[in-house]
Formats: sequence, structure tokens, C-alpha cells
Amino acid sequence: MSGLRVTPVHRHGQARLYVSLPDGRSAAWYDRESGRVSLLLEECRDEVLAALAPFVVGDVTVGPPPVPTSADLARLSLHPDDDLAPNRPGEALFAELERHVEQRRFRADPRRSALAAQERVGAELDALEGAGWRVLHSVPLPGDGRIDHLLIGPAGVMTVRTLPCHRHRVRIADPLVSVGRAAPTPQLRWARRDAERAALALATAVRPILALPGADRVDSVASVRDVRVLRDTEVGELARLGGVLKPGDIEGLHWTARDRRTWTRA
Repeated sequence: MSGLRVTPVHRHGQARLYVSLPDGRSAAWYDRESGRVSLLLEECRDEVLAALAPFVVGDVTVGPPPVPTSADLARLSLHPDDDLAPNRPGEALFAELERHVEQRRFRADPRRSALAAQERVGAELDALEGAGWRVLHSVPLPGDGRIDHLLIGPAGVMTVRTLPCHRHRVRIADPLVSVGRAAPTPQLRWARRDAERAALALATAVRPILALPGADRVDSVASVRDVRVLRDTEVGELARLGGVLKPGDIEGLHWTARDRRTWTRA
């Protein structure tokens, strides 16, 4: 048998290599910490070990997997191409910039500012995982839409829309938001729409956040109650919120959300 695929996954303190068949079925996984290869298909033993050989260091134990947890079962049923967990902040922008590397050669590409903003906010969101939160980046929606970040944790589910505003004054007059001297755009309306689409896909309540990384000053003409507006330096405050979801609910929603197919109904 040839064409086995090895996919590294390092999330939430767990480092594993998953081995899948060409049709997407899982054949085994290798846990780096324990040095154990858990075989799901004994008939593929030699092929699996050969595929893992370049990645394995030291002695390994090979055998059937331990009794799987619900999280293991969900992971094993998810094809690597449909798993959104490995997405980087701004994943879609990375792809666009790579495809259009020759464009805008002599002037700044605004997508680079958007990417930098998403990376900055994404790093702050990823830091919340130690407080029991789960984060997904660049979640695809039908019609070429994207949710910049999806946050699932003790305080519930939230979509995070990122607006580049490095060293600029931001003015908010619901639903319009203006950055510096740029024309205002209905960012709050778009943030609410992201949350509504996520709620439809996940069948749960979702609250919108508008992140303003690097904003020099934020002026609000009127209070905005349903959309939380945060600078990137304020994202860490979310770690103190809770009282909505239990750990099991968080994990269940995270596994649902990381499946690309979930978002086809958004």
C-alpha cells in the first residue's frame, strides 16, 4: 500500500502524528510524548511504520489504541482536509498573498495590514487556551466569506472580527466604524452578521466581538451593547469570564466547529 498521509497535530499540549489512508480513513497515530504507535488497522502495520519512520525518534511501542475518548472518536472521524484546527490566523490572506505575489509590487498591499492585525489578535486569543478556551482561525463560510476568529470557552461562543487600525484613532457610530481618515464602514453590522451565521451553523448562541489591534484611541458616539469592542491588549480580560459552558460542552462545540462541513449551512 502506498500514499499514506502523515499529519502532525500539536494542539492543547498534545503532540501527535496521524496516519491516514488515501481515502481519508485513519490507520494509526503516533503520540510523541508516550512514544506509542496506536494501530487502528493491523493489516497496515508495516506501511504505517514505514510512513512514520522519518518522524520517530527512539524506541516506540506498537499496539492497538487505548479505549478512545469522545474527543478521540471525533478526531478519528474527521478527514485532515476538513479539519480547521491547524489554520493560522489570517490563513485565507496567506493564500491570497501567495497567489498574487506579483501584484502591488510598488505600493503597499492592504491585505498585509489585515494579515498583521489578524496575527496580532490571533496570538492574544491563542493565549486564552490555558484558561480553558478553544480558538479557531479563518473559518470559511459559503460565498467566500470568513470568520476571522472563533472563540469557544467558559463564557460561551464568540466570533471575533479584526479591523486593522495600527496607530489610528477609531470612531464608532453604530453601525459605522471609521479608522483614521478612511471612509467609515459598517463593521458592527458585519460583526453581528458573522455571529448570526456562526449561531446558525453551531445551533447555539454566539456573541460578536470587534477587535481593534493597535488602536491609538477609540471614540464611541453611543454605547454598543450587543457587540463587545476590544483592543488587542484587552483580549486577555476574556479569561476571567465564565458561567456559560462546561468543559465538556466546550470540547463538543470545538469538535463540531473545527469540521469544515459544519459551515456549509451557515
